[in-house]
Amino acid sequence: MFIKSESRYNIIESASKIESALTEANWKIMHVHHLHNSLKNHGYEVLPVIVMEVCRPDYSVRMLSLDNERIYSSLMPCRLSIFKTSDGKTWISRMNSGALAKEAGGVTEEVMTLAFEEIEKILAPLTK
Repeated sequence: MFIKSESRYNIIESASKIESALTEANWKIMHVHHLHNSLKNHGYEVLPVIVMEVCRPDYSVRMLSLDNERIYSSLMPCRLSIFKTSDGKTWISRMNSGALAKEAGGVTEEVMTLAFEEIEKILAPLTK
């Protein structure tokens, strides 16, 4: 249900390149969570984890404008996680929303499959 790919770049460069590529492709960066900093504020130390909430409004509206599709709004916005592991590698993870969408069918399947495929194309040049 989840996919991870090793990044060609360190965590900071990865986040920057992903943000640029998404913005260029008409995706909106809704929020960026630096989970390691949040945990540090509570006295815990973990390796860096950056989670991006991203959205394509023209895709989202297709689902959110229909009463029977709003049940899937808990899967929105799309999320990407960039994290560092103890071996020094940087990884990009995301949900395989295309596979999940098959269960929903209809407009949700169309929209989530389209979003998944587009994000995969955006990430391809950034991953090994």
